[in-house]
Amino acid sequence: MEQNSKIIWIEPVFFLFFGAFHIHRIWGLIDRKRYSDFWLSAMNHRDWFYFSLMGVLSLLCITGIAIFAKNKGRNYWWRWIYIFGGGYLIFDLLAILIKLEPWEKLLYWMFDVTNPYWNMILGVFIGLGLFSLMIGILLSKKLLARK
Repeated sequence: MEQNSKIIWIEPVFFLFFGAFHIHRIWGLIDRKRYSDFWLSAMNHRDWFYFSLMGVLSLLCITGIAIFAKNKGRNYWWRWIYIFGGGYLIFDLLAILIKLEPWEKLLYWMFDVTNPYWNMILGVFIGLGLFSLMIGILLSKKLLARK
């Protein structure tokens, strides 16, 4: 199965970017208030930073889904993350963009600095970030070894 498919240069970039993006949540463990204020402000004010970040996230997810579709039947295991993780993130970004009320309530609950689940929520995202970063490093090594 895997021998017929090749790693594309954007794949390590995808995982390294999402790894760094999720790991940045360590900031929220260190300074809840500033972290929460920053992201709620970004979500509500929608300036160039917000749209730039959402654009990069969306493009990476769409690219990952396209790579998965193009290699149907000969995908590596990590490409399933493009379908499930990328699909989820595109939904998340769309729900934020259109201000889907249940989603907005969930986000405000997640960014509530008094939330008793704060550390657990951020811990899960940080764990996902570490996992993604490890995949990105593995793919980078495989890609460089091929050259």
